[in-house]
Amino acid sequence: MSQLSLPWVAKDPAVYQTYRRTAIRNLLAGGIVHVVLALGIFGFFDLGSTAKVTNLKIAISIIGFLAPLAVGLALIAGGLGVLFYKQIGNTLKYGYTAASVFFGGVIGVCLLVWLHSLVFTLSKDMLASPQNGAEVVSLAIFDASLTAREIADYLSANLPRLSNPIVAYVLWPLQFELLRDLLAVGGIVGFVSVIPVFGIWWERKIAGRMQSRLGPMRVGGWHGWAQSPADGVKLLFKEDMIPPDADQALFKLAPYLTFVPPICAMIALPFAGAWVFRDLDVALLFILAMLGIEVVGVILAGWASNNKWSVYGAMREACQMVSYEIPMGMSLLIPVMTAGTLQLTAIADQQGGGFHTWFIFKNIWCFIAFFSYYIASLASCKRAPFDLPESESELVAGFHTEYSGFRWSLFFFGEYVAMFVVSGIAVILFLGGWKSPFPPGFALKTNGTWYVDFVVHVLNGVLFKEGPILFVLKSAFLYYVQLWIRWTLPRIRIDQVLYACVQVLLPLTMVILLGNTLWILGIEHMKIEWLGTIDSLIHKVLVLIGAVLVIGMIWIGYNGYSNRRKLVGSLVIDHLPGS
Repeated sequence: MSQLSLPWVAKDPAVYQTYRRTAIRNLLAGGIVHVVLALGIFGFFDLGSTAKVTNLKIAISIIGFLAPLAVGLALIAGGLGVLFYKQIGNTLKYGYTAASVFFGGVIGVCLLVWLHSLVFTLSKDMLASPQNGAEVVSLAIFDASLTAREIADYLSANLPRLSNPIVAYVLWPLQFELLRDLLAVGGIVGFVSVIPVFGIWWERKIAGRMQSRLGPMRVGGWHGWAQSPADGVKLLFKEDMIPPDADQALFKLAPYLTFVPPICAMIALPFAGAWVFRDLDVALLFILAMLGIEVVGVILAGWASNNKWSVYGAMREACQMVSYEIPMGMSLLIPVMTAGTLQLTAIADQQGGGFHTWFIFKNIWCFIAFFSYYIASLASCKRAPFDLPESESELVAGFHTEYSGFRWSLFFFGEYVAMFVVSGIAVILFLGGWKSPFPPGFALKTNGTWYVDFVVHVLNGVLFKEGPILFVLKSAFLYYVQLWIRWTLPRIRIDQVLYACVQVLLPLTMVILLGNTLWILGIEHMKIEWLGTIDSLIHKVLVLIGAVLVIGMIWIGYNGYSNRRKLVGSLVIDHLPGS
């Protein structure tokens, strides 16, 4: 990234060094001033005392202490980064260091997002059981149910490690639902921002390996991990071109109509039982409705560009998405009928008995429905072999031919987020959601040693207990399959796309929908004994098939990795360290 040419970076080395020294001086000086100011306010107002906690003290703590302290530490970190950029760059050249920074950053962002849920749960517990007899000092403009004094007393009684007045000041605003919603939306946007950045880098690496190339290897050192952030910086500073004959208002609006709906879908997508922004009773319908709005943005982008190639791509997208939404929705009705609810958290809770209780193995109809849904979701997300709306070989770039810079990147952000959402829906409805593949109670035991306990807790959280990490890992696997298919299967023609939907997938989903209805009617309502016996036998066979597939995929992955230097082409040579 140090080789990037940015508008404000001077070409003359002497001028560049002057800019650099000025930046270091200003960043460090500003950071120290902010930290000193925060510490001065902390001492002057005696914020460490718990004698009398008032809302005025809360406001001073948040605005006068915490905000300057956070800004000061950020400025100091930026100044040190500019000062020691060579040392940092040399360190990142080592594969293990860059890998730790890359994956640690991704995991850190995800954990920071999910930390919202824990904090909100704590605030709800305090609101449900406020301390009686505590001093109540409130201001009319806040209209708060709890004072910081009550929160401090609650923490002291229930969580003594957090019994600090500063923690009480931070938690006090969280009793307002509006603030919690704003913070949660910020967390969702943060997670959504990670998905495309990581996904684009991952896809380029997968494409390279499948074509006997290495993919990105330069930017950032280890496997070119900083290639996506570097591309993002480049796109931010590229010229934003609008065709003179385009409809400017609609041209500007279209990228946001393709990017915002997948983010809205994330609002109702649960990562675990309590890790959800809104646990809606009709969460599945809401998510499908949000994903369906994306086609409006694509049509607007093609029509507003006043370019015939863009219009062709937009019309293809309209035909494709509208067609495949029907079999996709009908496929999802099958697990919904099996569970008896549209609430995604309730559907996942019914699959908590282990690998064999997942809905994909429930019966033959659910097994087929998973694959029909996944194929339809590829067409809905414009992924190969259904990427006809773009068709670089015949339509230049399809509906976003005339776009450049930041607006061009929004189309890709929306596409990659939608890929994660449809993968998440498949995981919740068919693959057990955030539930472990192992039966309940199957977990490793701790022995009291801190480092052993740490490893045990990590393994339990990833493999043996339910949680958001399991959900993300399952969704990431289906996400990877979408990338894998793109670089494996060729693009088919538009008439083949519509034929596959109208004459193959749609009749298939209608048959399995009818079959599942009669199956449930015969087993659960009419209590037909011989049908129940067949259902139990089919269930065992499907579980066995699933276990064989999992073992086979693990073996294929291990075999491919161990023989990676025997492949044809440039992969047999280590061009760069860590390749």
